[in-house]
Amino acid sequence: MLRPVGIVSAGALALALGACGDNLRPAVDDGDAATVDAAASDARVDGAPDDAPTLDAPQIDGSTDDGAPALDAGDDARACAATVASFPLEPGAHVAQCTPITYATNPPTSGPHYPLWARFKAYADRVPRGFWVHAMEHGAVVVTYNCPGGCAADVAALIAYLDARPADPLCTAPVRNRFIVTPDPLLDTTFAASAWGWSLRADCFDLAALGAFIDAHYAQAPENFCSDGFDPTAPGSGVPGDCP
Repeated sequence: MLRPVGIVSAGALALALGACGDNLRPAVDDGDAATVDAAASDARVDGAPDDAPTLDAPQIDGSTDDGAPALDAGDDARACAATVASFPLEPGAHVAQCTPITYATNPPTSGPHYPLWARFKAYADRVPRGFWVHAMEHGAVVVTYNCPGGCAADVAALIAYLDARPADPLCTAPVRNRFIVTPDPLLDTTFAASAWGWSLRADCFDLAALGAFIDAHYAQAPENFCSDGFDPTAPGSGVPGDCP
């Protein structure tokens, strides 16, 4: 069930930010110049020791003390049981590409990630989490969904809604915004969004709640710049299909 905001264009089925060409080699920021495999000791990855530190309980629905506004998307949010929560930040260590990573939240909201980040676009195929968590570190909002029975119309309306959002002044053509949309079979709810340290979870596609989430948490990350990444789902990307 879709909970839209205003009127969306049924014909706008692709994000402007997705028209990025076939260049699979992203610009690299100073902090991402090399893979730091040794930093994986700081990361929570599969096989981490049982005494690894646990995170504090999240603060939910605007109850945080960091000055972020409380989010209230009204009746639509209640119909979709939309909740917004903040979480303590995990170390953002680089781990080798396709290393299995265990995240403390679902969807992920911070933590270890792969050295390259995902291109800002809507994907038909699953993007491994380690690529889009890195994009979140650059200020992106990542929208994920898990619809075993299919939800093509909802996804099309979602993409049209994001395409109608104001352009990011830090981005240059052809990139328009730092949004990623991807299916995620690991998601345990129908619809979610992630920003650095924050998540939105809902039982249906709640565009009102998503808009408020974007307004509050877009471009709020430690490496806030708009330099496009690469498409790990593209033929020739070198990313195996079983990359977790």
